[in-house]
Amino acid sequence: MISLLQCIACGKKYSLSDVRFTCDCGSLLDVLHDLDALKKQFGISQAYYSTKRAKIQGQPTGGVWHFKELVLPSIGDEDVISKQEGNTRLYRNKKTAAWLGLDHTKLYLKHEGENPTGSFKDRGMTVAITQARALRQRAVTCASTGNTSASLAAYASEAGVTGLVLIPKGSVAIGKISQALAYGTKTLVVDGDFDDCMRLIREAQETLQAYPLNSINPFRLEGQKTIMWETLVQLEWRVPDWFVFPGGNLGNTSAFGKALHEAFELGLIDKMPRFAVIQASGASPFYKAYKNNFAGLVPGYFAFYTGTEPAKAAQVEIELLKEAELLRTEGLTAGELKRAQAKIIGQKKIARADLGNLASTSALDELYGLGWQRADLDDAKYEAVTLEQTKAIAQKYLKPETAVIAIVKPE
Repeated sequence: MISLLQCIACGKKYSLSDVRFTCDCGSLLDVLHDLDALKKQFGISQAYYSTKRAKIQGQPTGGVWHFKELVLPSIGDEDVISKQEGNTRLYRNKKTAAWLGLDHTKLYLKHEGENPTGSFKDRGMTVAITQARALRQRAVTCASTGNTSASLAAYASEAGVTGLVLIPKGSVAIGKISQALAYGTKTLVVDGDFDDCMRLIREAQETLQAYPLNSINPFRLEGQKTIMWETLVQLEWRVPDWFVFPGGNLGNTSAFGKALHEAFELGLIDKMPRFAVIQASGASPFYKAYKNNFAGLVPGYFAFYTGTEPAKAAQVEIELLKEAELLRTEGLTAGELKRAQAKIIGQKKIARADLGNLASTSALDELYGLGWQRADLDDAKYEAVTLEQTKAIAQKYLKPETAVIAIVKPE
């Protein structure tokens, strides 16, 4: 079998035709591909993806389904549910580069807000909804405080399946839920928090056969992997020195690590870049886990949790952590982020839906957080990261010729 589901903890394997999201041992599942078989079957190489002109249902496509062989190879082109997601551009930013002392030709911002519903979530949603329909699921569901619900609604409508969104009472701005309502998704307000919504989602899957599309769904990450591959194609396979991106619930941390590991195994790249994972100080489980020596480490992977329910834990393989030289990061306060935005971006207007988005994208604009390597863990003078210390840390690790890709994505 070319692709299957595998437990990230005990390694137990399941068929892709199984409708399940956790192993019998309770851990999350990952989609595992036979890379050697796929490479032989499709002739996968740098030239293959650089010259390929993919079509989905007769329409030329780039983005996610350009890499169909490494995302969901078992699905026929006619069964793909797509809204032409992905294919987001790389932008240069002279002001940010100048502030950091970088050559502006070496710094790129990849803007994931160019996806159909305005966030990177569309990359994972197109794959997960395609798999849902392949499994003959008639309803899909998610717990969401914003962008996931918008993406689910758009793709459920495209697929012709019922969408159900659960939102915690008082936690969602109307602007964020408006897309879900516009697409006709059934939206329920839960008298509880996000964890309560997730508990109901699991129960709905078991009793109503409503297919969950939150990040516990392993097919979401398969779509999000393509951010890395697409960037490499755009750079003509020149591997940057750094990828900088917001951590969020750590799904992208996992997806990016997996994508680069697979690219390395396939011979598409010959070295690993470094990661700088950005988290705001008020929501920094990744940083705290780092400080705690990854106490949640399990064989092959590490996982951490926020609240009582697991977020899509960062499932980055240990060998990738070593090769990518994962850095310590810490969050900035809201005030510091606002000052950074004004100082670096100047008068340029950038839409921010709420403070949560500001905390991730504004930090990325200034490449905040390029902090300690493991060997620097005891270097206490950077314990409290301020705006000026951010600049000092960045300049400590980045030379003017350093190549950096910052992934800008509304949460």
